[in-house]
Amino acid sequence: MSSILVLHGPNLNLLGQREPEVYGYTNLEDINSLLKEEAQKLGVVIAALQSNHEGVLVDAIHTAKSEHQGILINAGAYTHTSVALRDALAAVMIPAVEVHISNIYQREAFRHHSYIAPVVLGQISGFGANSYRLGLQALVNYLKK
Repeated sequence: MSSILVLHGPNLNLLGQREPEVYGYTNLEDINSLLKEEAQKLGVVIAALQSNHEGVLVDAIHTAKSEHQGILINAGAYTHTSVALRDALAAVMIPAVEVHISNIYQREAFRHHSYIAPVVLGQISGFGANSYRLGLQALVNYLKK
């Protein structure tokens, strides 16, 4: 059975409270529950981690090489700033999908660039918490090929 690492970046622990007009009212626990249900339907397992610290996320990506077959990542603000996360994803060569709750291209100009996008299979944004479910489906479909 395939294992997927789900990484949630900085400030995502505040979902449901933080800027609900942008991110909605669904909290991180609800997203992880949604993903566990979807993973069960898809015949995979997930391991979820949230961190506000870039190095913790980089270490998790490195460790994933020996434990997981795919990565689902919402790097939050690190999407637009972190060469370290980009390089870690490129180094481990594990299929990954980038997700965002909001449509980053409808927001501030600095959010329009993703350092991660060039090294992942694809990017899903703008569908609220459902972006995670869609990303998981896309990743699992890719792994089953």
